[in-house]
Amino acid sequence: MLSLQTFEIDTSTHRILEAVEQDGAVILSGAMNETQLTQVAAELEPYIEASPNGDPSFTGGLTTRTGALIARSEGCQQLTLDSRVLSAVETFLAPFCERIQLHLTQVIRLRPEQGEQPLHRDRQAWGLFLPKEIEPQLNSIWALTDFSLENGATRVVPGSHKWDWDRKAKPEEVAQAVMPKGSVLIYSGSVIHSGGKNNSTLDRIGINITYALGWLRQEENQYLSCPPHIAKDLPAALQELLGYTMGSIACGYYTEPVAAGEGKEICAPEYALGRKPRAGQISSITESN
Repeated sequence: MLSLQTFEIDTSTHRILEAVEQDGAVILSGAMNETQLTQVAAELEPYIEASPNGDPSFTGGLTTRTGALIARSEGCQQLTLDSRVLSAVETFLAPFCERIQLHLTQVIRLRPEQGEQPLHRDRQAWGLFLPKEIEPQLNSIWALTDFSLENGATRVVPGSHKWDWDRKAKPEEVAQAVMPKGSVLIYSGSVIHSGGKNNSTLDRIGINITYALGWLRQEENQYLSCPPHIAKDLPAALQELLGYTMGSIACGYYTEPVAAGEGKEICAPEYALGRKPRAGQISSITESN
């Protein structure tokens, strides 16, 4: 049976990305300690339990999906800013953008008897409009429970990120991301994957945190999931990942919708949170005039 490469979380960024280049995915063990696991589980449990089952045709009739994790969980904020994962993300996406952004945050719970999800590529969120040569995202799934063959560990087709779009995976080409809780699966937006079949009597729970090029539309609208009155109290680095900064020289500015002569014109998103942008970014034509 095929398997994915597994390394310790402190493995070098270079080695991690070598595995992603080769297989499209890699498992990093020991990414969360017991304290983090306990905190995140406690913070998310009420929201998970309140989440309805999804669409049987794709997201899963016995699968729940819970979003807005930045606004709901301090532990998920820490996972999103994990320097070991961010280093891989920033290096991986650097050839295609000036800035990365948070694409989505989502708890995925596979209930017992949930069948296999259809195999797919996450980059399909943008259709087939992006050239194949541009890799738009790098993703992570943090295991809150053990991921096993029995409970539906994420299915991944190693090497499929290099395939033609219309090639279909054969059963013998599919691996599963078997990993203990506290591990994290890193995978590209182009690799074919899906949720597995849960034949166990317990839920399989993972936290999907994904990152994308700063000039693309986010799958989860972070400005609505984590609006300014919440985002203003977050660390600056997390604010910028959410998108409260310029995606490039002219992506993301706004004008305050107030009476004539009041407020700022053509200003950076940081102003919506009560702070100025970093040096070198667009400020405000109100101040520069």
